[in-house]
Amino acid sequence: MTQAEGNAARYRQAGEVDREELILDHMPLLHHIVGRMGFDMPGLVLREDLFGWGMLGLIEAADSWDPGRGLQFSTFAYPRIRGAILDELRRQDFLPRGRRERLRELERAVAELSHERGLPPSPAEIAERMGIDAEQVDEILHSARVAGSVSLENGPGDELSQMLTDPKSQDPVGSAQWQETKSILIRSIGGLPQQEQTVITLYYGEELLLKEIGDILGVTESRVSQIHSRALYLLNRQLREVRPAA
Repeated sequence: MTQAEGNAARYRQAGEVDREELILDHMPLLHHIVGRMGFDMPGLVLREDLFGWGMLGLIEAADSWDPGRGLQFSTFAYPRIRGAILDELRRQDFLPRGRRERLRELERAVAELSHERGLPPSPAEIAERMGIDAEQVDEILHSARVAGSVSLENGPGDELSQMLTDPKSQDPVGSAQWQETKSILIRSIGGLPQQEQTVITLYYGEELLLKEIGDILGVTESRVSQIHSRALYLLNRQLREVRPAA
């Protein structure tokens, strides 16, 4: 039994919830959620802001959780903490005009190259078409993923958004289709460049925080977020090669 599960059992046995104790016991959950959210936009959104917004979600969860329903508090609180952060990001409209324009330019470049070649372009091909370097492409891809994640009205279009989301199977776990998707994903991850493969493996397989991944790679959290965005783009691109979109 984990500490969180033990705390939940103790709350149920007591028949009442100590609100402040509940919040304090789950501060590590808040830190974990914030530490894995790739919204590190230097000068625009501070990490402290994410903690503050997430704390409001944790407080709301503590005020509304009913231990008698049998749901662990951590399970109940997780979507409320993350949702509180995303709600505030939507209200902030934190992408400045210049970055939003670059996002539109990237989206046009991806659409044009995809039409010309029948497959989403590589980051190197995007850089050549836009006349910028690889790191600038990474920055814009990250902006696009952030905008898509918080469902901003001025975020990327559906095609680019799909290229920057976590690949998923719509089929039930254990089904033949799910097994096929899992097998394709494993092969595709193995085909990524080493740095991108490491980030995907540590983030999804080991569930490490962005800072922890940065420490391993010797880069900043911001850079890990950018590599993560590029890795998702490359992964979805490989999946399109194996299994073209309908």
